[in-house]
Amino acid sequence: MIKKYSALKGVVALAITSSVLGFSIGGKKSKNPGAEKPDDNRFTKVVLAQKLEEPMQMEIMKNGKVLFCERKGKLKLFDPATSTLKLVGQLAVSTKYVSKTGEITEGEDGFQGIILDPDFEENNWVYIYYSKDGKESINRLSRFEFKNDKLDVASEKKLFDVVVQREECCHVGGGMLFDKAGNLYLSTGDNTFSRASDGFTPLDEQPGKSPQDAQKSSGNTNDLRGKILRIHPEADGTYTIPEGNLFPKGTPKTRPEIYTMGNRNPWRLSIDSKTGWLHWGEVGPDGSNSDPLRGPWAFDEFNIAKKAGNYGWPYFGGNNQAYGDHDFATGKTGPKFHPERPVNNSPNNTGLQELPPTQPSTVWYPHGVSQEFPLLGSGGSSAVGGPVFRKADFKNGPKVFPEYYEGKWIVTEFARSWMIAITLDEEGNYKSMERFLPDMALHGPIDMEFGPDGSLYVLEYGFGYFKDNPEAQLIKIEYNGGNRKPIVKASAGKTAGALPLKVSLSSAGSKDFDNDELKYEWKVIKRGIAPKIYAQANPVITFTAPGIYKAVLTVRDGKGGMNSEAIEIKAGNEPPKVSFDFRGGNKSFYFAGKPITYAVKVFDKEDGSLADRRIAAGQVAVSIDYLSQGFDMAEIAQSQRSVDVTAEHAGAIKIISGSDCKACHSLNAKSLGPAFKAVALKYKGHIEAPVRLAKKIIAGGSGVWGHAEMPPHPALTEEQSGTIVKYVLSLADETKTVKSRPVTGTYTPALPENDKGKGTFIFRAAYKDKGTKLAPTQASEELVVLRSPVVPVSQSSKAEGVNFNNNKTTAVLNKRGSYLVLDKIDLTGIKQIEFGGEGINEAGIEVHTVSPSGRLIGNTSGNSVSLTNITGSQNLYFVLRSGEEVKLNTITFKN
Repeated sequence: MIKKYSALKGVVALAITSSVLGFSIGGKKSKNPGAEKPDDNRFTKVVLAQKLEEPMQMEIMKNGKVLFCERKGKLKLFDPATSTLKLVGQLAVSTKYVSKTGEITEGEDGFQGIILDPDFEENNWVYIYYSKDGKESINRLSRFEFKNDKLDVASEKKLFDVVVQREECCHVGGGMLFDKAGNLYLSTGDNTFSRASDGFTPLDEQPGKSPQDAQKSSGNTNDLRGKILRIHPEADGTYTIPEGNLFPKGTPKTRPEIYTMGNRNPWRLSIDSKTGWLHWGEVGPDGSNSDPLRGPWAFDEFNIAKKAGNYGWPYFGGNNQAYGDHDFATGKTGPKFHPERPVNNSPNNTGLQELPPTQPSTVWYPHGVSQEFPLLGSGGSSAVGGPVFRKADFKNGPKVFPEYYEGKWIVTEFARSWMIAITLDEEGNYKSMERFLPDMALHGPIDMEFGPDGSLYVLEYGFGYFKDNPEAQLIKIEYNGGNRKPIVKASAGKTAGALPLKVSLSSAGSKDFDNDELKYEWKVIKRGIAPKIYAQANPVITFTAPGIYKAVLTVRDGKGGMNSEAIEIKAGNEPPKVSFDFRGGNKSFYFAGKPITYAVKVFDKEDGSLADRRIAAGQVAVSIDYLSQGFDMAEIAQSQRSVDVTAEHAGAIKIISGSDCKACHSLNAKSLGPAFKAVALKYKGHIEAPVRLAKKIIAGGSGVWGHAEMPPHPALTEEQSGTIVKYVLSLADETKTVKSRPVTGTYTPALPENDKGKGTFIFRAAYKDKGTKLAPTQASEELVVLRSPVVPVSQSSKAEGVNFNNNKTTAVLNKRGSYLVLDKIDLTGIKQIEFGGEGINEAGIEVHTVSPSGRLIGNTSGNSVSLTNITGSQNLYFVLRSGEEVKLNTITFKN
């Protein structure tokens, strides 16, 4: 059996993909003599299971089965022998936050992690970390029994609770692993709302603001949040404290479970089976700029702990770059914290004031291009981590990676979706890095580990937060030193639509690196009918019957190698079209205090439109949010998705209002029948409840709530009764939802007090259609991001002949023709572009579209360019006109 300490855990956390440079830094040779880097085409991506529902963490069993948890409470098992995926357990979990004013929003909480006991084959124990449902705000670590492919929920033995706040999102952690001594490690997030900190560190010590102060958690020696904990589980369900944790047992104002502190959101953990060192990824804050007083721009990190230690948050980031002691009440920033003597004097701190000295990160990187590690690219960031490969961990695995990767730390990134192999020296210091399989597409990798067969398994969350993403899947990456399996890429011109639905299936991109002649087969499957097979590479199929189909492309090379990929086709319901009309306004920038007149347009082939009033305004979710710094979609999504609750259930409320339901039921009080909320609480967490209750509404029944009989409702369709049940069951969690904005209106952007105007306004509109009796609902949305008209040079997408200072706040252009690029800038209503910096008037800057030599739309006069009647989205090139040096800091668009 591969024990957990040698199977090597590693990963995670939603997603704006950025381009990444395609070269390696440092040597490409392994330190093992004779080991050469294998061709990338020796590795094959094999899709095991698709259409997952917010997968979080996985475990690979000795028999090859993969057990993984999903955030909303489900536990699922993939069986490679039958290629089937089944539900094997479910926990009642909390996924919501309720603010002081009663507004309810979606958060990261839920079913966070699962791990097998090192002796699982003998004792059938699994450990689960989850956000316990109920009135207590706690995340719980418990032991359960898992027998005969089923989780025994009644067998739960609690190890401990992590007390949390559920007023403001985010950062939960949840990664787990075992070491050789049988010690269990658990990562926990700082449980802190950080959007109000201008992208720097959240240190808000004002009364009532503890959810925005990470000193209560990460910097608190007496709190289990923002830590990596280490315990030794015992057979009776308790635990003991191993030697070597950060604080000896009995130390006043400390928790002995703490192994590392100063963590913001540590994700998937791994241990190098040779050295015993702990590795992990650390998700950083959202800031895109540094400040001389406030501190560095935001860093995500990859960290290594050779022993217990303090890793700095919320006082330091990256390689111990210090933040200033900012007073959120006055807006003034005090002296910077000292890494050798950090002090926590927050009123929210219950632990020691003098903290252990802080440890620097091994690798750290900002949202912009890193000076130290440029290979990591730029854009949104969520460091995951990954395993250290040791060939000795896999004695006879058929797919074991080659010696070239011996000792390399293979890490991944949730937002940027790359994998990188990091080479360390014998002391654990950074030496070099290189892209691992740069051409392999990933979809929000959230967990990654080697399986017993030597393959690298990856759990992909997908590209949206707090929703079931169609691209969420379980894959494995196999190494093959012999005949290579074909690479399969299946796609469709359209994956949903009204009948008749004509779909062009495509195998474009499928190939074989051994140049074998390939044979293609498409199999179209729908439950209840015989599959149809097409022996063509690119068939065109017309679906005439509604329902959900699976189109499976299988490619064979004639030498025993084969590979498959599937796509889902939904026939019988056209997806809705949703768009924003800003009535002549600019779609790139907001201008504080200047009103934006907007109108949401929704058209659905089956349901109608907002214009013809067949779609009610209340069924469309509209939200507008402001991010003071950065662009973290995980945090903005938790508030925006909450308005969907109101819109999603508008159809159910309409059905209830038009039927006899209100004669027997009310929302909160018992009438002839039970209150809707009582029904919701009674059936909360019951997997079978939605189907059973929907059938009962149609058929009628009695006896559950007394002698009163509920009459049958044969006129309702299964879709309608299911819609009612979904709404009623949602009331178990609902306290007060965020109200959706009107579908037409005027919004005046107003910046928060003391805000520096560097943030973004996010406009979102979403609509889920009604579906049909035989075809599922479809949802569509549009997001429009309006950013500050003052654009720092760090946001340039490309630069030629330009040198940046260390924090990329200044771009130096000193060669004629050198330039910066800003992508997709809407110039509608823009009258002037103003440049901030030095030497602009003397050297001159030209503004071109499309390319550096493209259409010239303006020349500087002084430090600005005037524009006349230019509209639409453009890629703008800012080109140095002469050889004189220019130091450029900002580009400001004025209307």
